[in-house]
Amino acid sequence: MEKLMREVRILKIYAVVLTVLCAMFFFLAFKNQSSNERFKEIDVERINVVEKDGTLKMVISNKERQHPGLVNHKALKPRERAAGIIFFNALGDECGGLVYDGNEKESGMVYSVDQRKTDQIMQLQYSESAGNDKKRVYGLKLWDRPDDFPLEAMIKFEDSLKKLNDPVASKKAYAKLREQGRLTNERLFAGKTANGDVGIFIRDSKGKVRLQVYVDKNNQTHIENLDENGKVIK
Repeated sequence: MEKLMREVRILKIYAVVLTVLCAMFFFLAFKNQSSNERFKEIDVERINVVEKDGTLKMVISNKERQHPGLVNHKALKPRERAAGIIFFNALGDECGGLVYDGNEKESGMVYSVDQRKTDQIMQLQYSESAGNDKKRVYGLKLWDRPDDFPLEAMIKFEDSLKKLNDPVASKKAYAKLREQGRLTNERLFAGKTANGDVGIFIRDSKGKVRLQVYVDKNNQTHIENLDENGKVIK
């Protein structure tokens, strides 16, 4: 009888401990689902922001671990890139970013917005070179990019030219692309140029400056229409 009573007490204790453990487990599980982890400070070399299915959406990284970029869900070849933030869309393409750096020789910061399936079409940019020949440029820049020649095709084109290792053939190939309207053309810059002019500089579809409204470094104002050869039209 005493042995039976002892076993009953053990079972009761076991049941109580098991109940407490189960209660704690469900409490902690619910707490983790209903609240966010909070950190006062964290040191990290890279953060990957992904969807539930693992699709990469954003990378925050230092220079050494920066993502090389994506095209159609395929990573580009390893390359040196500045620290910053890189954005990716649901198509598996890089679609913009914010990068920056600076050293004894130069410094800069760029925020880019990429056209669908190709490279940047808009940038807020700042760059500065140090030394006696200091040049500082900053402002907004816009480009036109063709829809029928995406970045993936451009990469294949450039890779094929590298294999040829023929500067003359490369020059002709690029000239042909330009005639076909498949190369990128700058269309607008609004900001400060390296020679100190501050204003708006608008280019035509071929990338040639056609209208300039600016104040030069001597505080002289200019409104200039230019022809296709870059000559001012009086």
